[in-house]
Parts: sequence; structure tokens; C-alpha cells
Amino acid sequence: MTSIRSMTAFARESGSTERGVLTVELRTVNHRYLDCNFKLPDDLRALEPQLREQLASKLTRGKVDCLVRLQATATQASGFNVNSEALAQLAAAADLVAGEFKLRKPSALEVLQYPGICHAPDSDEETLQQAASQLFGKTLDSLLRFREREGEKLAALVVERLALVDAEVATTRAALPALRQHQHQRLQQRIAELGVEVDQGRLEQELVYLAQKADVDEELDRLTTHCEEVRRALKKGSPCGRRLDFLMQELNREANTLSSKSNSSGTTQSAVELKVLIEQMREQIQNIE
Repeated sequence: MTSIRSMTAFARESGSTERGVLTVELRTVNHRYLDCNFKLPDDLRALEPQLREQLASKLTRGKVDCLVRLQATATQASGFNVNSEALAQLAAAADLVAGEFKLRKPSALEVLQYPGICHAPDSDEETLQQAASQLFGKTLDSLLRFREREGEKLAALVVERLALVDAEVATTRAALPALRQHQHQRLQQRIAELGVEVDQGRLEQELVYLAQKADVDEELDRLTTHCEEVRRALKKGSPCGRRLDFLMQELNREANTLSSKSNSSGTTQSAVELKVLIEQMREQIQNIE
């Protein structure tokens, strides 16, 4: 069984490399499909297809923002190759901007971090990519644990409301015999007040018709069935968000039908309460993978 996962999560991991401190951040929110956006340093852009594969192997839905930073230290920067031409251009631009707007000049570390100013020897490229890939995998594992913890909370909230739906269905079902009897008595009383002769056979037909029109047994049965199906989906685990969303639509459909067939204030109130509970579940389910 796979744990229920939320689509809302955040994870950050850092590690030291020969090229500096490498940091990977992953942030996810709910989305109908898997949508990944990457921000990578120039030296790691070639790694993006591999990172996308890693994400797709572990996640099925959610909007994912991935940020990878490489922060060089002063001692590590001494081993880098500095682009003198780009450095001169940057220095001239910095002097112009600082003089025009009376701003401080950038520090040496900020200059080194500017794209295109310095780079490590080509021989370090593969080592850096391996370190980034491993750190990304570690961050992804942290993200999955976060999603599972949040998913457990969402599943618990849904289960609580399922119990309340079951209680409303049971209350409505228990009240049906009394409602039918009351409807019968009310019709008999109305006929007596009018003082007219009524064909008993025709009266029985009308009573049967009214009973069928107001019969909500099927709706109550389907509400119970859908609740059981939601529990099965939660027990099976992620990815089940789309199925749960469909079941919420079906539950809402039955609650609306129950409301339209209602012939008493009690049944109407139950239908309203059911729709409130279903909407609360739907809001939670929007974040389930």
C-alpha cells in the first residue's frame, strides 16, 4: 500500500563540493498534472533532463519548482578560471550604476557569483553533476516524506467527515418510515376536510405515486456506497486524487437529488449538511496526489 500524499510540500538540502556549497530546493503545490520548472546554474543545465526523470519516477501530480544554487567560497574561487573580459565589462557597468544611483559596489564574492565571470576547469564538470544529482535525490526523498506526512493529515480529515456523512445518512434513513406515515395521514386529513367521496383504489394509487416520488432509499444507498469507495481509495493510497475528486462529484450529485426529493424540513436539513461535509472533503482532496 502506498501512503496518501499531499501535493503541497517543501524540502531543502545542502552539501559541500570542491566547487562550493550546493543547495537544492523543491517546492510543490497542487496541480492537475505533473508540471516541473527548473532554475539551475549554467554548469548544471545539462543535468535538467535527468532531474526531470527522477521527479517523474517519484511524483505523478503537482506543480514543482526546483531551484539549485552553487555558492562559491573565497578560497574555492581561487581555483576557478576568471573571464577577464567579462569581468572588465561587469566592473565598468557596476561603476556606472553605483555612481549614477549612489549605490555600493558589489563585493568580490558577489562578482564571482555573477554568471559568466568564473568557472571551474572542465575536468570538475562531471564531478559537480554527480554531486548535484545525489543531492537532488536526497532532497526529493525529503520532499516525499513531507508529502506523506501532510497526506496522512488530509486523509484523517476526510475519514472524519465520512463518518459524519454516514451518521447523516443513518439519521435520514431512520426517519423515512415516520415521514411516509405522516404524508399518508396528511393526505387523509385533507380529503376529510374537503368532505368529498374518494375512490379508495384511486387513493391508494396516488399514495403509491407520492411515495415513489419522494423515495430516497436509492440515494441513501448510493451515498453509503460512495463513502465506502472513498475509504477503499484512501486505503489503497496515492495516486488516488483524481478518483477521489470524481467520487466527491458523485456524492454531491446524490445529496442534490436528496434535497430535490425532500418533503420535510428534516430531510432538507440533512441534505444541506451532507453538501457542506462533501464540500469540506473536496477542499482537502484537491491537495491529494
